Amino acid sequence: MAQVVKKKLVVAGGNGFLGSRICKSAVARGWDVNSRSGEPKWSSVTAESAPPPWSSSVTWAKGDILRPDTYTSHLKDAEAVVHTMGILLEADYKGVLQGKEGILSGLSRAFSTTKAGSSNNPMDRQPGEALGKGEKDGQITYELMNRDSAIALAQEAEREGAKTFVYVSAAAGAPMLPGRYITTKREAESIIANRMVKLRNIFFRPGFLYDDSRMFTLPIAASGMVGSTVNSMLGGSLTRIFGAAVEKPLKADLVAEAIVEAIADDSTKGVVDTKSIEALAAKAWRRTML
Repeated sequence: MAQVVKKKLVVAGGNGFLGSRICKSAVARGWDVNSRSGEPKWSSVTAESAPPPWSSSVTWAKGDILRPDTYTSHLKDAEAVVHTMGILLEADYKGVLQGKEGILSGLSRAFSTTKAGSSNNPMDRQPGEALGKGEKDGQITYELMNRDSAIALAQEAEREGAKTFVYVSAAAGAPMLPGRYITTKREAESIIANRMVKLRNIFFRPGFLYDDSRMFTLPIAASGMVGSTVNSMLGGSLTRIFGAAVEKPLKADLVAEAIVEAIADDSTKGVVDTKSIEALAAKAWRRTML
């Protein structure tokens, strides 16, 4: 009797809030799951400090998203590769909030119209070539992490013969965030869709993610629910002003289930918005009821 070959999933950012849940969902389907970011500090992503039972089924290995040579060998024979890594705030903005940077100088740099990404164009790299930090002080920018690291991972995935690439983007920006937060994500989507054509590319655009293991996310989610309801009543007219702040918040586990379902469903490709995320998660739930 022929042995069933497990689907291989590689998750960049598998030790994160969403990435760890993607790993969990894929393990539940019997997939071969690899996290290229090492094992999580479990108390930071779940309500428990001890590793959950399913975690022993994941291959946890450290890799550097800016150094493809640390992960390319693990992409071979992958059914899908998922990029969940990104930054919400750059160092300048964090410095202002923490009182480490002057308000005017810090915010001026944080909200500048452009910053350097990789010191070398990711599209011109040789296979496995590292992404250099383009900013003089070596700062990790939206351009480098949200855009260039995703482009490089998609390139390497395509070269290694992966079938599907999932990029976790965002529904929109927000008034309190620099515009480059969302523009770099949209740039990544566009370049990957137009240049990595051998891949089935899927771009997830969730809003705010919450879970009761992170209690601070619950009041933010509650506020977002109110905002999204009002926005819906007004025909979505608030989105242009408030962006993701009025997008329906989603439970992190639901988004993870939807991502794994999207990988399993060959018809899913392109942009996946909030309604589509919920539909995919519902489909995944129905699968468990059969």
